[in-house]
Amino acid sequence: QVQLVESGGGMVQAGGSLRLSCAVSGRTFSSYAMGWFRQAPGKGREFVASINKSGRGFSYSDSVKDRFTISKDNAKNTVWLEMNSLKPEDTAVYYCAARDPYYSTTGYYTTDFGSWGQGTQVTVSS
Repeated sequence: QVQLVESGGGMVQAGGSLRLSCAVSGRTFSSYAMGWFRQAPGKGREFVASINKSGRGFSYSDSVKDRFTISKDNAKNTVWLEMNSLKPEDTAVYYCAARDPYYSTTGYYTTDFGSWGQGTQVTVSS
């Protein structure tokens, strides 16, 4: 079993930056491909970014590509989401997720991920 705890959310003006962290415990972190999702009020959970087990493969949604960067440090058991040039439409609860250790590649669908954090709120004001 793996536990995920997000932090780093908050309120920022449009054009600003935030860095989300996700601390992972419970099993060797390098065993997991990871992902970030978000959910705005009244909407479904949306894929944001994913990183493979080694940390050298990435995927992003079109809406955040070139603005957000996902990274992981297997020694620190942490995955980050660096968010730049934030827009009001980025406002959402952001969730960290881990794939089953069997899978080494990035994921995309919520069903690709078996473990989830509790979420952290990001609010971008115009």
